[in-house]
Amino acid sequence: MSAPQIFTKDWLWKLLSLALAAVIWGVVNNVTTTKPVVVENPLSPRVERTFTRLPVLVVSSAADVRECKVQPENVSVTIRGAPEIMTQVTEREIEVRVDLTDIESARDLRKRVIVSTPPGVTFLSVDPPEVKVVIPEKKDGK
Repeated sequence: MSAPQIFTKDWLWKLLSLALAAVIWGVVNNVTTTKPVVVENPLSPRVERTFTRLPVLVVSSAADVRECKVQPENVSVTIRGAPEIMTQVTEREIEVRVDLTDIESARDLRKRVIVSTPPGVTFLSVDPPEVKVVIPEKKDGK
């Protein structure tokens, strides 16, 4: 077989093999360069931290412009995580809220406090777990 025939014979198969090799290389390269998933050891030391006087945010529908009040206005939140994560957690990263989107009006209503924490942090408790909500009656615009 002459030199030109080595390249021209079955050129379609050779082109397909080259394309398949490029795809395989791309997949293997992508898998090896992505960040590995870190699985935390459940027996590793954990640090608990309590944030006091975190304000409770009131979440209501956009159309509802009434001034809703919660009592108490501040709560304490206890979280747990790895020491290297817990030293970097700030109060701003912990969101404390009460969802009032489905409430029209109420007196002596108690709602559960919802807490969101940053990744790698476990929420343990909130004190108090419920707050009293006072929602003024809706005034009809007639």
